[in-house]
Amino acid sequence: MLQLLQGNALAGRARRPRGRILPYVLSLPALLVCVAILIPFVTAAVFSLERYRLNLPYLRGFIGLGNYIDFVSDPAFWNTFQISLLYTGLTVVLELLLGLAIALLLRRPTRFNNAVSIVLLLPLMTAPAIAALMWKLMTNPGFGILSYLISLFGVTDFKWASDPATALFTVVLVDIWVYTPFIMILLLAGLRSLPRQPFEAAALDGVPATFVFFRITLPMLMPYIITASLFRLLDSIQQFDIIYAMTQGGPGDRLMVFQVQAYLEFFQYTNVGRSAALLMILWLITYVLSNFFIKHWLRLRARAHQHA
Repeated sequence: MLQLLQGNALAGRARRPRGRILPYVLSLPALLVCVAILIPFVTAAVFSLERYRLNLPYLRGFIGLGNYIDFVSDPAFWNTFQISLLYTGLTVVLELLLGLAIALLLRRPTRFNNAVSIVLLLPLMTAPAIAALMWKLMTNPGFGILSYLISLFGVTDFKWASDPATALFTVVLVDIWVYTPFIMILLLAGLRSLPRQPFEAAALDGVPATFVFFRITLPMLMPYIITASLFRLLDSIQQFDIIYAMTQGGPGDRLMVFQVQAYLEFFQYTNVGRSAALLMILWLITYVLSNFFIKHWLRLRARAHQHA
């Protein structure tokens, strides 16, 4: 008996170091991901404080906030800032409205609705750059199917992305086609997870559908709406592939968003410092917007717990 107890004690001592090491081993992948994120981030932050051009390496030097100060008096930067926010606002709002409408139509978990929801996810499975190239072909004024279809309604010689007046409309249309299913599936999952008791009580009392939607459905769905909006906002403000594949930021500077401008500054103008400064400003904007959305989401969750 004594030997058995001693054996158990020795085994327990042998397991203690394993128990202490196990949390660190399990957190190692997250640590590696964090390091892999921080190294490029710190490198970009350092480059943004330097005068650094690849074609003039001997002029490289520390200039502090010089790149950022130059942006204040640069009309091209403010155009990039305006276009990026406009593009983000249009895509997020329109995709949210359309995704919510589709989710409401497919709310009942029937076989038909489930099949339709799966079909609607197909654009989301297409790479955005490939989708942009597909739309570029479909909107070609010479042989594009979309140009042909609108010509049947008397609209001829519609320039789509090649005209500054309609370029933003075209890329927003492509973004909506690709990413609306993402918001739709999130909101559909939220709608199907809502408790049934409030809706059954409203139906028994004969409450109008508009009242049910604005006073019951929408408030209960708000955490899902904020989550979907945050994901799309962070992705839209960093949009690159759709815009670059369609117009390379043109015509002119009509679609010169942050990512495209930073790409051109680095690879076309070889201005590493200015490109890095643009990316740091973009990071600051996304940080502020994500903080705002997360704080609002936490406030809604706290209010829901208080009423529960």
